[in-house]
Amino acid sequence: MAKAGDVTAGEVDLGRIDVEQRDRLLLIALDRPAKYNGVTPEMFDQLVDAFTRLDEDPALWCGVVFARGPHFTAGLDLPRWTGRMGRGGNPVRSGGSRVDPLGLGRSCRKPLVCAVHGITYTIGIELMLACDIAIAADDCRFSQLEPRRGIHATGGATFRFVERGGWGNAMYHLLTCDEFDAEEARRIGLVQEVVPRGRELDRALELAERICRMAPLAIQATKASARRYLEEGMAACIAALGPTQAELVRTEDAREGVASFVERREPRFQGC
Repeated sequence: MAKAGDVTAGEVDLGRIDVEQRDRLLLIALDRPAKYNGVTPEMFDQLVDAFTRLDEDPALWCGVVFARGPHFTAGLDLPRWTGRMGRGGNPVRSGGSRVDPLGLGRSCRKPLVCAVHGITYTIGIELMLACDIAIAADDCRFSQLEPRRGIHATGGATFRFVERGGWGNAMYHLLTCDEFDAEEARRIGLVQEVVPRGRELDRALELAERICRMAPLAIQATKASARRYLEEGMAACIAALGPTQAELVRTEDAREGVASFVERREPRFQGC
């Protein structure tokens, strides 16, 4: 990945999202380290672009979200969001038919692995929780501190904390606005693994590459089934299992899966 150029005197650092395709992976990096990766509206719009690209490009099977510099993100750069906030509605939701990185609108069908480190506040937690698997460095510092600023979380934390950690754990952290570490995040289910600082991205890439060895249509169907349960309930999830399986069985990848089993070899999936 090319790195962002130096900001010259008088130039405003609005940050950027650095994107790199690596075989079947799309690497998506927050890139505003001089400002603790404080997320600007411009950065969020670029996140929408990156997530939509991942969702729509059949050559991409999995995404990895991470950040440059010593911290994941200190949260929204609030002064730069006042305009959007003043217009009403949710300022951090993408509009129209594009993918919402926070999963509040259209969600990405492809799996996403997130690697976080250092300060991971507010929208950083919400972006992490909108991904499917989270790997945290052991130096992580988490906080959902919006009520300290006179606002409340609008990127999914209020329900995803409850979904992952249960009511008591969610209220403990959401209402006290405390700062908690990686082990606490793992204990309540916000992250799946804690690794030594500097290993988080490597571990996220290892998992993403492992996912890419599976049949991509089956992986996407698995994620869709789990989301259907959360959003529509058990009955809707059960009703869709048979029809979805019937569609998968007719794919070339399903035939390859059976052939590789019979021939005792690794499968070579193509996504069709």
